Amino acid sequence: MTPQNIPVHSPAVPAPEAFTDAKAAVARLEELYQIATTYLSDQFRRALRKGPDGHRIRAFYPEIRITTTSFAQIDSRLSFGHVAEPGVHATTVTRPDLFRNYLEQQIALLLENHGVPVVIGASATPIPVHFAVAAQSDMTVPQEGAADFTLRDIFDVPDLSTTNDDIVNGTAEVNGVAPLAPFTAQRVDYSLARLSHYTATDPEHFQNHVLFTNYQFYVTEFEAYARQMLDDPKSGYTSFVSTGNVEISDAETPIAPVDKQPQMPTYHLKREDGSGITLVNIGVGPSNAKTATDHIAVLRPHAWIMVGHCAGLRNSQSLGDFVLAHAYLREDHVLDDDLPIWVPIPALAEVQTSMESAVAEVTELSGFELKRVMRTGTVATIDNRNWELREHTGPVQRLSQSRAIALDMESATIAANGYRFRVPYGTLLCVSDKPLHGELKLPGMASDFYKTQVARHLLIGIRAMESLREMPLERLHSRKLRSFDETAFL
Repeated sequence: MTPQNIPVHSPAVPAPEAFTDAKAAVARLEELYQIATTYLSDQFRRALRKGPDGHRIRAFYPEIRITTTSFAQIDSRLSFGHVAEPGVHATTVTRPDLFRNYLEQQIALLLENHGVPVVIGASATPIPVHFAVAAQSDMTVPQEGAADFTLRDIFDVPDLSTTNDDIVNGTAEVNGVAPLAPFTAQRVDYSLARLSHYTATDPEHFQNHVLFTNYQFYVTEFEAYARQMLDDPKSGYTSFVSTGNVEISDAETPIAPVDKQPQMPTYHLKREDGSGITLVNIGVGPSNAKTATDHIAVLRPHAWIMVGHCAGLRNSQSLGDFVLAHAYLREDHVLDDDLPIWVPIPALAEVQTSMESAVAEVTELSGFELKRVMRTGTVATIDNRNWELREHTGPVQRLSQSRAIALDMESATIAANGYRFRVPYGTLLCVSDKPLHGELKLPGMASDFYKTQVARHLLIGIRAMESLREMPLERLHSRKLRSFDETAFL
């Protein structure tokens, strides 16, 4: 009997049902997901222990579906919460426990804006066994050939041919049913697994406001700030999570150093509603920046900002000056296949004003005086760390023609992926060297610079995020990031 002819066994699940209450709808999503993943986990344990018993095991992701028939005009001020045109829209869902608040909010907006129920039921998309057992601490899926049976003959496995960014890239083919959310369940599961691997912290710790940096020095300052906040009962912050999911809720508890740092050490200053701040040290390079944002995007954060170091390109700049990016020269190339180079990456007024106000607050400068320490302009991102060693006619001429004032290796990548994934983005850099003017980043110079500037720079990023936290979502998630035919979900 060939694998294609093996009978398929699946768990019994409730029939599709219409809901007019968002909380009840999400509760059903959780029920369906729990039935499916428990069944797959139990059957996988049994297969490992006793071997396969002649049939294929399959369970399905839950699905949200809505059908609308009216072209009624939706509030034109809203960038999300409604489908673009009448028809059937649907999305598969994974980890509804992790995304409960997000799902309740998005479903409630659909119900309010369209006045029709959502239908919750099992989809036709199988759950790969790897993702179903991911939460089981006592079980892992062995590598191909390690088990006594061929895994893919019995269970569904991840299929990269259907795990893609077609929806957010605007290249998805719609055959009757349009997408309701920017990511499918398989794409989300894939990124959740990668996040745990790269950051050494679980996805449930990530907060809605993400700071990216390219230096470990910021981590030390972030932990110090976190301890100050935990020592203040009025701060609203409840705990701090470090590498390896070590979580503390008071300022005095020590955190033991880990034996091996992950590729992208990540730390979370948490609030009960998820509105805290996550700091990710992505290291150096546009590839790392793309990898981190590719996966964090599925968590649907409300904003991410780059707070790293850069090369100052103007003689009028000094070490320690700040650069607020209002445009990006993309010479990083890592997103060229996903977001063509001719696509402009606009500055977002809501994020820009928050960052400028934060600089003014922390430096105690304002108006014309603020120009002494901060310059607004184009930031160039390049994929060659030693760009200054090349013949200068090419790169330096392009930098001058673009009016660039600073250069780094991550900012344009993070901004471009924010644009692509509809995540509000921004960049505030700190000048740490001026290679075109003979001021290289040498050990002694760098040490003095780090001591005086890192704490202040990080605090500016935190203040900007705290300002964005108070902003209504419908204002922060503006229409500038939405294309012609958008998904209803953020």
